[in-house]
Amino acid sequence: MRPPMRSPGRPEPSRAVQRHFWRRIASGVTTAEAALAVGVSWPVGTRWFRHAGGMPPISLDEPTGRYLSFAEREEIALLRAQEFGVREIARRIGRDAGTISRELRRNAATRGGKPVYRALVAQWKAQQAAKRPKTAKLAGDDRLREYVQERLAGSVRRPDGMIVTGPRTPGWKGLNKPHRQDRRWATAWSPEQISHRLPVDFPDDESMRISHEAIYQALFIEGRGALKRELVMCLRTGRALRVPRARSQNKPQGHVTADVILSERPAEAGDRAVPGHWEGDLIIGTGRSAIGTLVERSSRSTLLVHLPRLEGWGESPPVKNGPSLGGYGAIAMNAALTTSMTQLPEQLRKTLTWDRGKELSGHAQFALDTGTKVFFADPHSPWQRPTNENTNGLLRQYFPKGTDLSRWSSADLEAVAMAINNRPRKVLGWRTPAEVFEEQLRSLQQPGVATTG
Repeated sequence: MRPPMRSPGRPEPSRAVQRHFWRRIASGVTTAEAALAVGVSWPVGTRWFRHAGGMPPISLDEPTGRYLSFAEREEIALLRAQEFGVREIARRIGRDAGTISRELRRNAATRGGKPVYRALVAQWKAQQAAKRPKTAKLAGDDRLREYVQERLAGSVRRPDGMIVTGPRTPGWKGLNKPHRQDRRWATAWSPEQISHRLPVDFPDDESMRISHEAIYQALFIEGRGALKRELVMCLRTGRALRVPRARSQNKPQGHVTADVILSERPAEAGDRAVPGHWEGDLIIGTGRSAIGTLVERSSRSTLLVHLPRLEGWGESPPVKNGPSLGGYGAIAMNAALTTSMTQLPEQLRKTLTWDRGKELSGHAQFALDTGTKVFFADPHSPWQRPTNENTNGLLRQYFPKGTDLSRWSSADLEAVAMAINNRPRKVLGWRTPAEVFEEQLRSLQQPGVATTG
C-alpha cells in the first residue's frame, strides 16, 4: 500500500503529546515543567521549543473523530497481540473493518522483516503520511522576500545614499537576546510596519501581501528557509524565540509570596493621609552600579540609599551563582536599607512598597530588623508606585542613564536628596517635602498624640 519509510530511530511522541506540551507552554510554565508533565525529557522539550521558535507548530484544537487516535491504535495493538481478527477488533473499538484492515497493512512496523503492529510506530507513520508541506510565501516569491528583507535588514544610509556600516558586531551564535553589546545597524522596520506598508507601495498588486505573523514565523521557526535566522537581530528586541504571553506575565519570583503582594497592603497606605508609608526602587547605571531611592507617600520626602561596590569588584571574573559584588545584591541591599530606615522614628516606617526586583528578596529579615512591612507591586505596574517613579525621573537630572553611579559618595547622595526635598511642590500647596516632613516629625514629638505603629 505504501513504500517503506526510512526510520529515524525512536519515533517522536504522538501529536496528542505534543499538543498537550504546547498547551502547557501557553499556560506559562517553563519548558522543563511542560516536558515533565507530558512524559518526555527536558532536552526533548527544549528542542521542540527552540526548533519551533517558541511558536506552536501544530494546531492546539482537538482533532475530529475522522482519523484514528493514538488511544485507538493502542487498543488495536493490544487486540492484535491477542490474535483477534480484523472484524472483531473493528467491532470492539467501533470502527469500520476496512479502516482496521488498512491500518494494519499501512502502518505496521517492518524492520524485523515481518509486519508487527505497534501503536507508537503506527502513530508516527500516520503522522508522517498526513504531512502536506506547503512552501512558505516568502520562500516562493523572490520579489516579496527581497522587499521584506530590505526593510527588515537593509543598510542604514546617509541622505546622499552612502551606506553607514555602524559598529562591528560579533557573529550571531543563536543566542536569544543581545545583552549590553553592539548590535548591527539595519533599516529595522518591524514586521507589522512592513505588512501594512505593502498595500501603500503596491496598491494594485495583490501578490505583494503578507501578514506580520508570517514574517515572524519565517524568522522564528527553524527550517522555513525564507529568511535567515540571524535576521532576528534586526528586530527591536533581538529576540530569537517568541515568549508565550502567559510566561512573560508569570516570571518566577519566589520571594514574592501571597502575604506581601500589593493587595495585602493596609488601606491607609493608599490615601496618603497617614505618614510612614514609603515607596522604593533602584536607579541603575553602567557597570552594575545603582542607587536606592525611598520616597514617603504623604510628604514626598526622598531618601537616597548609597550602594557601594563590594570588595573584589572588577578584580576577577564574576562567579555564576556567587556573591553579588555590584552593591545591590540581597545582603548588601538589606544592610543599606536597614541603615537608612532605622534613622527614622518607628512611627514613620510602617510599610515599604517595592518593585519586584530580586534585590529585596531578603525582605523578611529587613522587616524583622526595621519593623517595616514590605509589599511588592504587581508585575509591569509602575503606576502602583507613582511617587517613586516620578521622583526617579527627577533624579535622572543628577544621575543620567548610561553613567557610572558608583562614583558618588553617601555625602553626595545626601546633598542631592536635600536639593530634591527643598523644591516646592504643587501637590503640597507649594510647600517643600522637607517642610511637610518636619511637620510630621513635630507632630510625633507632641505629648499625648496618639500614633499607630
